[in-house]
Amino acid sequence: SDSPAYVIYTSGSTGTPKGVLVSHGALANFLASMREEPGFGPDDCLLAVTTTSFDISILELLLPVYSGGQVFIASREDATDARALQELITAHSISVLQATPATWRLLLSADWSGAPGLKALCGGEALPPDLAAKLIPLVHELWNMYGPTETTIWSSCKMIEPGFTRVTVGAPIWNTQFVVLDESAHMAPRNVPGELCIGGAGLAIGYQNRPELTADRFVDVPHFGRLYRTGDKARILSDGEVQHLGRFDDQVKIRGFRIELGEIESALARNSGVDQAAVRIWEVAANDHRIVACCVPATGMKVAPQKLRKY
Repeated sequence: SDSPAYVIYTSGSTGTPKGVLVSHGALANFLASMREEPGFGPDDCLLAVTTTSFDISILELLLPVYSGGQVFIASREDATDARALQELITAHSISVLQATPATWRLLLSADWSGAPGLKALCGGEALPPDLAAKLIPLVHELWNMYGPTETTIWSSCKMIEPGFTRVTVGAPIWNTQFVVLDESAHMAPRNVPGELCIGGAGLAIGYQNRPELTADRFVDVPHFGRLYRTGDKARILSDGEVQHLGRFDDQVKIRGFRIELGEIESALARNSGVDQAAVRIWEVAANDHRIVACCVPATGMKVAPQKLRKY
């Protein structure tokens, strides 16, 4: 159970991607918990739409096998075509679909009439309240999923009920612990924001061949044991649920992908024609965010934007 089940790479602020080592034991705990909640059984069929470079694809491929159900794997073309997705949901009696907010909005943009028997799992980035309100009448259940790659795919889940007043990430899955720590590494009181740290059976082994980085992010905290420092700002509410409040650093989520803006800056800075680079998120319109790079040319140099983009 302690041996690695898989390695999956995520962005690194230094420009070097980080390989996360996840054990068989952590994966087994995750699948067992997901089978119970949100729930998956022998009569279910899941539509897999996620590329295998994204760790949530592991739920799509293994949970049906683990639970004795079925999985239908969508082609890359169908996974990005709203009409094709609607046809697949109907044709294969899909009962579970996991997707990022961007994919759910894609379906809605094509006037999707919904699927009354569908369990909708939404994760990869924050679930906007307006999207939740639109999805709830169209599906059987809507679940908000949360979790970093370093804690095995999803660490918590929460069914969003009709008439909800706020969207939370819920409570931890099986054998998982959420702790919110203040700047002194002491547990923050209820309702007080701090850094969300995660412990328990889902913790990754660490980063492949990156012992210093592993030691920095996976820390031993008195009274709590080994915890992963997520870098996420959160607070534990009076009812025990966790409200996600954003990031402490410049890591962002764009269409479900975890992106370190510093990684792009580092890549641009390696271009001989660039003296300085800064990368930020630009909100073009509601729910339409773009990554924008601003570059200062090196003295006496001119670099065309299209060449920098290709670089």
